[in-house]
Amino acid sequence: MTIAPEEKKEARPVPEGHVRLTIDGLEVDAPKGELLIRTCERLGIIVPRFCDHPLLDPAGACRQCLVEVEMGGRPMPKPQASCTMTVADGMVVKTQHSSPVAAKAQEGVMELLLINHPLDCPICDKGGECPLQNQAMSTGRTDSRFVDTKRTFPKPLPISTQVLLDRERCVLCQRCTRFSEEIGGDPFIDLLERGAHQQIGVAEDKPFQSYFSGNTIQICPVGALTSAAYRFRSRPFDLVSTDGVCEHCASGCAQRVDTRRGTVLRRLAGNDPAVNEEWNCDKGRFAFRYLGSPERITRPMVRGADGVLVETSWTEALTAAAEGLTAAREGGIGVLAGGRLTVEDAYAYGKFARVAAHTNDVDFRARPHSAEELEFLAAHVVGQGPEVLDYARLEAAPAVLCVAFEPEEESPIVFLRLRKAARKHGQQVFHLGQWTTPAVARTSRDTGAASPAAKDNLVRSVPGAEAAVLAELPEHVVAALTGGGVILVGERAAEVPGLYSAVSALAARTGAVVGWVPRRAGERGALDAGAVPTLLPGGRPVTDAAARAEIEAAWGLAAGTLPTAPGRDTDEILAAAAIGELAALVVGGLDPHDLADPAAALAGLREVGFLVSLEMHTSAVTELADVVLPVAPDAQRSGSYLNWEGRRREFTPALDASGVLPDCRVLDTLAVEMDADLFTQTPAAAAGELGRLGLGARTAAAAPSVPPVEPLRPAFGQAVLATWRQLVDDAALAVDEPALAGTARPAFARVNAATAERLGLVEGQPATVRTDRGAVTLPVALADLPDGVVWLPGNSDGSRVRSVLGAGHGDLVGVTA
Repeated sequence: MTIAPEEKKEARPVPEGHVRLTIDGLEVDAPKGELLIRTCERLGIIVPRFCDHPLLDPAGACRQCLVEVEMGGRPMPKPQASCTMTVADGMVVKTQHSSPVAAKAQEGVMELLLINHPLDCPICDKGGECPLQNQAMSTGRTDSRFVDTKRTFPKPLPISTQVLLDRERCVLCQRCTRFSEEIGGDPFIDLLERGAHQQIGVAEDKPFQSYFSGNTIQICPVGALTSAAYRFRSRPFDLVSTDGVCEHCASGCAQRVDTRRGTVLRRLAGNDPAVNEEWNCDKGRFAFRYLGSPERITRPMVRGADGVLVETSWTEALTAAAEGLTAAREGGIGVLAGGRLTVEDAYAYGKFARVAAHTNDVDFRARPHSAEELEFLAAHVVGQGPEVLDYARLEAAPAVLCVAFEPEEESPIVFLRLRKAARKHGQQVFHLGQWTTPAVARTSRDTGAASPAAKDNLVRSVPGAEAAVLAELPEHVVAALTGGGVILVGERAAEVPGLYSAVSALAARTGAVVGWVPRRAGERGALDAGAVPTLLPGGRPVTDAAARAEIEAAWGLAAGTLPTAPGRDTDEILAAAAIGELAALVVGGLDPHDLADPAAALAGLREVGFLVSLEMHTSAVTELADVVLPVAPDAQRSGSYLNWEGRRREFTPALDASGVLPDCRVLDTLAVEMDADLFTQTPAAAAGELGRLGLGARTAAAAPSVPPVEPLRPAFGQAVLATWRQLVDDAALAVDEPALAGTARPAFARVNAATAERLGLVEGQPATVRTDRGAVTLPVALADLPDGVVWLPGNSDGSRVRSVLGAGHGDLVGVTA
């Protein structure tokens, strides 16, 4: 048989925008500008490294990733750092797998790194999950030629109350300093000294008070940075890891929950490129000790004839609750769901209100709110998912306007994405607000607090005048938003009449996409689940007969069963309870001190005839409740949240869930005792039913049209109050976290220089802000606020604005030295 000579294969073309190179004998096409170490990773070739991180700028600090490189057939004179070199056409690369030169270079670097590094792996927190450990075994020498005394330091050095530094372990990779400067934008940690004395440290007058400091612990490739709360608590191989989702805000961060012997010991940021990438804020990372708080409620309680709450069985508690609610049904029952709920629990609250209580008096908004807000949400937010607006679309937008939304305080991962887009792509981030906050400064294009760009990016407004200012927005902002811009609006807009309407009008004018970013994790899902007085599940209006018929059929109810009139909102429900228009309340996860008028809220809770509380911890509600039913925290239940994008974020229990019940199960059992069936025995059952209902087939709701109001004008000795909550404050889920509390931003009464002079205030000295309800005294700090405005943090130590002053954003307050 004759064998034809092999035909010469034609070289395949190089794709546009790519180059062709060879790595360890393998030909590969790579995008122009790609780092060599990334190309190796795509081939499955792992080059050791310490300083390299895919989300940080290249540094070439550790030199562990050295490889042999040939260009044009000629070898480069010495090994090159693959984490800083970009690919080139015709390049030939040999890693440690195929080059003795590269292998020897890596061994030499490892030997140098270990000269001063202590071999204390058995007691190091990083032992068992340490890249230095692993790479010393894979690419290091079998022995060391260093026989002198290793360098030592006093240890640990507290970088902050959360982060401790063991300086002798540091390999100067600069991951922590680069993260702090590039990602967080608060560079309080830096390299000090030079040469052999170089070390990581902080300036004495600038403590590391960053909302993102815990990320430096996680990305440290050695045990140099450790967590004060976790230090010496466990070994990595003793931990059981479970995928989780953060419950503290609407960002939707993926997390890893590490438990040991029935206790959560730490939480780490999960790797989710679509959402939080590999980052986490410190509140999400460290605020989990509420799970074991002494205030945790673990047994049902019923108030006896003597007026004292006593622990009892589930059977007796549910019977007492059902009897009280059944007797009160004719007089009316209000259902206050709260914003901490999963989608499944929120659905159960909404269904309980309609099926068991026969009412539309249900609301998840445990905060200041308005009817205008519900109209806005129905028009712009209900049913909106990540296909409309997600983190990627947000990051790619040419311009973003934040309205009544302080991203670093209210949704930290949104803040990181805005900062990244401003730093990397020149995104213009505008803020409608009162002063140049850290978020305003660090999301400007040149990301400098004192830069002109930071001031230009602030659209300043007197509190209460935001709607009018938005209607007359500067033309350069309107032009930037037109054709691809994004408007992010926060829940605080509900406190300013006409602001949601102004946002709708601006979106229509510019074509910008609107995103709603509430502060609590459960609010976005509760909206779609129907835990509001005007909407059924899937955004179906309660006034729509066809929508009601669709829900009645799905729930197995007789035609005409569902109430037809819109219900009352949270404030109206509590006001009705206070005057006897409602006979009972079912309350889950509501703190009356978060509402617009805490005194009025407490009056409603106190005066209502029968009060049932579903809660995790003792609170102002449980102190007044007739029946208290304990519910499970996220670590002991399954479920899902919808984050601000509308993206579903599912999680499973990290701890044993026996003996604790999620809200949906408690409500289902309670409804059965009231002769009603919810079929929400499990989160999976509730999620399945809600999924089958889907979105309502309805016409788009009309956008709100509420005119702006004139802001209040201060008289002599007065100021207009601006206020919002800081991320780390006196939140209920941040109890028993002294390390986290130690990094809270200090509370100040902020005014501008002219206002301070007029009111006789001195920077650094105390000022008292008062109403007829009470007074808050804080040291004065000067800021670029409008004249006649004072800013206070909403719920920080010494500054509980609503519960003490009974005032909110835009109200008049007295200010004295």
